[in-house]
Amino acid sequence: MTFSLRPTYADPRTAGLVDRLREYLDGELADHEREHGITPATRLTRADLEPVWRRSRELGFYGIHLPEEYGGQNLTYSQLAALKEEIGASGRVLAHSVLGDMGGPLRAGDILRHATEHQLDTYLLPLIRGERACCFSLTETDAGSDVRSMRTVAVRDGDGYRLTGHKVFSSAGPFADFAIVVARMAGTGEQEGDKPKFSAFLVDLDSPGCRVEDGATPMSGDHIESDVVLEDCHVPAANLLGEEGRGMRIALGRVTTNRLLHCPTVLGATRRAVQLTLDRTRTRQVAGQPLLTLQAIQHKVAGMATEFYAARSMTYAALAALDEGREVHAEAFMCKLFVAESAFRILDEAVQIHGKEGLTQGNEIEYLFRKIRMFRILTGTSEIQRNGIAKVLAFHH
Repeated sequence: MTFSLRPTYADPRTAGLVDRLREYLDGELADHEREHGITPATRLTRADLEPVWRRSRELGFYGIHLPEEYGGQNLTYSQLAALKEEIGASGRVLAHSVLGDMGGPLRAGDILRHATEHQLDTYLLPLIRGERACCFSLTETDAGSDVRSMRTVAVRDGDGYRLTGHKVFSSAGPFADFAIVVARMAGTGEQEGDKPKFSAFLVDLDSPGCRVEDGATPMSGDHIESDVVLEDCHVPAANLLGEEGRGMRIALGRVTTNRLLHCPTVLGATRRAVQLTLDRTRTRQVAGQPLLTLQAIQHKVAGMATEFYAARSMTYAALAALDEGREVHAEAFMCKLFVAESAFRILDEAVQIHGKEGLTQGNEIEYLFRKIRMFRILTGTSEIQRNGIAKVLAFHH
């Protein structure tokens, strides 16, 4: 893999998809955002997202990674990653709705194979078509990395269940029709040494006893999170996903793959920051000379580009191994750790080089800095990744 801020691909299929996606992101979607005045500060609504879901579906991008029987193109992980990188690099506010990250097919992910015919027809196929949207409700205030200390509880009730609890950080919550909720089965995990059992449910967000509240606003300023509050909310037995007691396995079933697939989007955003910084250093004049003529600045951009190349290379090497069917537990932890930490260092330098502009709200570098800083915590903190690496090294090597 060679270094480039606008990568090309030897595989003709990947190259063709990337070209088509860039054309849509830089053309039609950019025009759409300009016409509607959509910026990173815009509080998005379902009405902003739906046209993008539909258009992306028409163009074949929405759910493109899925098997062909679901209208996808059965992409390899490496091919999906190349597209996710372009999403991150585009600078488009609505880019998260193009492949289905925001409440769409990418969010629903692996649950298709656990779904019954009723669940497919009612929830998941409409989701793939861009007609419905979901959020994933796992995290609670005191159950983040330690998901097993979850308090949301499911009680069996006649031909269904009653759910009570409070979920936070449900991404896509403001736009969703239903949530994939993981709850502890009542009567399990309450005694010392008694293992808790968890089940996963499809919960209609307009059900009696369920309400969606504004979540806390993250430092990126994006209003894409909700709290899902359940108070004795009745869920029919037909909405149990998979088997009772296997909910955590369903929820975390693709955790290694997902950990790895978060990296290309962040790499894309980092690539954009490097490009914006290079553009800035070529055009910004200091004492009649471009900023890039100063050796201090040359060394900074050299370091940024090198870290980006290292992070990107290791990510695609791990994805290639995953495509070959190999175990990549250690590699996924390593990529998440290194991509998060190096992306943050790169963005920190980008802010420094942009000077006062880099500190100003409304400047894209300032926004990217806040967004990238979150990745050192989201989807598993850097400390959790180090724990995972150490554990694999201790027990498997």
